[in-house]
Amino acid sequence: MHRRTFLKLILSSLITNNIAKNLFAKEPSIVAVCEGKDYAAITRNCISALGGMGKFVKKGDVVVVKPNIGWDRKPEFAANTHPIVVRTIVEECLKAGAKIVKVFDNTCNDPRRCYENSGIEAALKGIKGVELRYTEREKFKDVKINGVFLKNWELYDDALKANVFINCPIAKHHGLTGLTLGLKNMMGIMGGNRGYIHREIEEALADLNTFIKSHLVIIDATRILTNHGPQGGSLKDVKILNKVIASTDIVAIDAYATTLFNLTPQDISITVTAYKRGLGEINLDKIKILKA
Repeated sequence: MHRRTFLKLILSSLITNNIAKNLFAKEPSIVAVCEGKDYAAITRNCISALGGMGKFVKKGDVVVVKPNIGWDRKPEFAANTHPIVVRTIVEECLKAGAKIVKVFDNTCNDPRRCYENSGIEAALKGIKGVELRYTEREKFKDVKINGVFLKNWELYDDALKANVFINCPIAKHHGLTGLTLGLKNMMGIMGGNRGYIHREIEEALADLNTFIKSHLVIIDATRILTNHGPQGGSLKDVKILNKVIASTDIVAIDAYATTLFNLTPQDISITVTAYKRGLGEINLDKIKILKA
């Protein structure tokens, strides 16, 4: 082979390899972080940073917005998702053309008191196209999950049938798991004896989040509960951050939110297990952070 021909072959191979790398390179997970005292504005900004709600919700879609409404606590105690954040997400879904937006949580305390005292009931009152209801026993369906720990479980039918599932937890401390963020907020669609899954909660939540994907995750960090979670009850445990965070990668957003508590993503076993199961990116240096 002539030297010139050999060099051409080498050059051609290098170009081909570079093209292949560019074609198949994995795009980094994106986490949008918005800060400000206008909670409606920063929620909209986070959604816009990811391409707008129209990227996720199409005309005629049935959308589930799943906040944390699990506790009989007023908004300032940081036990539930902030009502303004929830209302803004619902409004953006309707603007994008959603046929109906269903909002619910399988609460831990009395549902009527949770819905009222969280402020979410009042925040959504009068908005046409939103359905805020307590969970109904007959709407929990036993489904085959075939996971590592969960083989089958009762899940809420509205979550199973929705065209779009938007997961919007509050960032807070949890006495058992360290923190409760996006991955754990999914427990609110579960029926049955949820205490049972605490035997292997990391695998159980990885199973659940594998079975039902969150199309969009929006974490309320306007104020966070730093201790005595998940229920809280003392303003001494609440820290005001005035932040809202959004991502399509539930592991990446949980990983970033962990840093708000001066922890690393590796400190939270739920996040680590979900990463090992391929549910998203945990390494902060591989996550693109958009701040607005």
